Amino acid sequence: MPLPETLRRFLDSEQAVFSLTTHPNAFTAREVAAAEHLAPREVAKTVVVCGDGVFSMIVVGANRLVDLHEVRAALGLSQARLATETELTGLFPDCELGAMPPIGCLYGMPVYLDGSLAGQDTITFNAGTHHEVIHMSMAEYRRLAEPLVVALAREPAIDRGW
Repeated sequence: MPLPETLRRFLDSEQAVFSLTTHPNAFTAREVAAAEHLAPREVAKTVVVCGDGVFSMIVVGANRLVDLHEVRAALGLSQARLATETELTGLFPDCELGAMPPIGCLYGMPVYLDGSLAGQDTITFNAGTHHEVIHMSMAEYRRLAEPLVVALAREPAIDRGW
């Protein structure tokens, strides 16, 4: 599957400054980081949550975990859960399962960017496939995606030596 046409048209229409690279299939954000020879904190993963009946994109570094308690608190939700694979297939019909780009306006979703990732100079994310990624400055990503920056994630306990 090539770069989704909706994503390409959006990037072209916005005159986005980015680079596109390819690598062997990688199915997790940590695998993408390894394939791209980047630190996991530089690679974004898009996690879709359903909170109070509304789907939202949560964008965190590959080295972080989404904390649904933090999501509920930060977004003022009474409940939040991860989207199912069936829901993801319907929400992102032009993307390979789990490889959706974190640009919510393409899919009618708000985007929430974890504060720890927002402080990076650059961002790398899946481009709709498991073998293509987009690299761009964080400033450019924030211009395009217009995310709300909030604290939504935590480091895995194993990374802290617990």
